[in-house]
Amino acid sequence: MADVEIELDSAGVRELLQSAEMMQICVAHANAGRAACGDGYEVDTYVGKTRVNAMLRAATPAAKADNAKNNTIQKAIRAMK
Repeated sequence: MADVEIELDSAGVRELLQSAEMMQICVAHANAGRAACGDGYEVDTYVGKTRVNAMLRAATPAAKADNAKNNTIQKAIRAMK
């Protein structure tokens, strides 16, 4: 079998990682985590230097206390894998 060389187009990969389609995928995963966490959690998204990012965080004082006591966000993310 012959050796295969693959050369990635860095600009193309960056464009893919910063695309609206990738944002939709990240938002879908973050919203699934938010649904597992319950009330008081919110999703925030932004396009960073190299890729899109989605963040799940506790927004209300009750959710912050719940997350601090039970690691709710960590458990929701672990359950999604």
